[in-house]
Amino acid sequence: MRPVLTLLACDLFNGSILKALNPAIGIEMFHNFTLMHDDIMDKAPLRRGKPTVHEQWNESSAILSGDMMLIEAYKLMMDVDEKLLRPVLEIFNETAKGVCEGQQIDMNFEQLEGVSVSEYKEMIRLKTAVLLGGSMKIGALIGGAAPDHADLLYGFGVNLGIAFQLQDDILDVYGDPDKFGKQVGGDIRANKKTFLLIQALETAEGLDKEELNYWVNQENADPETKVNAVTTIYSRLGIRSLAEEEMNNYAEKALQALESVPVDIEKKERLRGFAEQLLVREN
Repeated sequence: MRPVLTLLACDLFNGSILKALNPAIGIEMFHNFTLMHDDIMDKAPLRRGKPTVHEQWNESSAILSGDMMLIEAYKLMMDVDEKLLRPVLEIFNETAKGVCEGQQIDMNFEQLEGVSVSEYKEMIRLKTAVLLGGSMKIGALIGGAAPDHADLLYGFGVNLGIAFQLQDDILDVYGDPDKFGKQVGGDIRANKKTFLLIQALETAEGLDKEELNYWVNQENADPETKVNAVTTIYSRLGIRSLAEEEMNNYAEKALQALESVPVDIEKKERLRGFAEQLLVREN
């Protein structure tokens, strides 16, 4: 997704996608470096259906492998015209910093009882969305875009990234596992602080609040029973509709930013279509 957005952003301004190819690969290399280290922190046994690096070998190998991927990402990112080297690296550095900050905030959330919706959205902006925005801004600059036009694509990417993560939260509860490729209710089982849980905790009152707190704090609950009970509470509170409304708001912000980019409408249709594919995943 991220390298494709880099290339699409470059092409939007009639730039040579060959010049954007290595930076696009560098962005994907960076993304996979973060996943490798995230898997260590999360003690995850699988990634994309295969054993994680630390599980296959050991944590030290996984840490060093991730470090090497980060170095390779920078080498690929530097393969741009000399005049673009500094601005591209500045965007990449700021993006990488944001992703790391977002991961730390997400880890902090595990130890906090109270997390607000606004705090959650800021976390996903950093952890997930800024990488989409940075990918597009780098691609736009390589394609010859003016800085203010590249900024519009950054806004498109960030808002699209937030909408994408909100959709992911929704599908984790309501998705079809055969189509979505993910265990339904995984976030509920793990008490993960998603938009749906945080919104439910803020919205619930009386018995709904009491029951929701019970399931959140129940350590030895049967997983299926817990998922069904929490999902029923979400449905009573209309949480899915609230999450979809929030997702659609960010999707609309993304499309508004795209509409403001002064290029031919036909050129923008590819990006619009790609955004729709991301946000209309089957459930």
